[in-house]
Amino acid sequence: MYTLQTSASFDSAHFLKDYDGKCKNIHGHRWTVEVTVAAENVDEEGQTRGMIVDFKTLKEDVSLLTKEMDHSLIIEKRSLKENTRQALLEEDFRIVELDFRPTAENMAEYFYDKLEEKGYRVVLVKVYETPNNCAGYSR
Repeated sequence: MYTLQTSASFDSAHFLKDYDGKCKNIHGHRWTVEVTVAAENVDEEGQTRGMIVDFKTLKEDVSLLTKEMDHSLIIEKRSLKENTRQALLEEDFRIVELDFRPTAENMAEYFYDKLEEKGYRVVLVKVYETPNNCAGYSR
């Protein structure tokens, strides 16, 4: 089994609705998404001979996903009052609305699914909220 690993980082804010603690307030992170993909064999011919995928391609795909969230407020749908949400949008704040609570665990699964949809055989995705704290997701 061959594996490749890459990572990309982005800055954004989030909060956890109905959480009893500091994270119920809007706060920011320098998120790092670390991705490991795998294959049984390397390509036998062509541009990617000897590779499972070109690092450049993998890095671009991971970066595209993280750029979608960079410098935004990541929220769970319906976690803000509609007038609050509208006021933020009127001020040109960038909001990324997700169908789930934006915890590191759920974010790891989100990135895993998005990369799997692109055709990668994903082994593990880790999402770091801080340099020392991360959540991982694998199947």
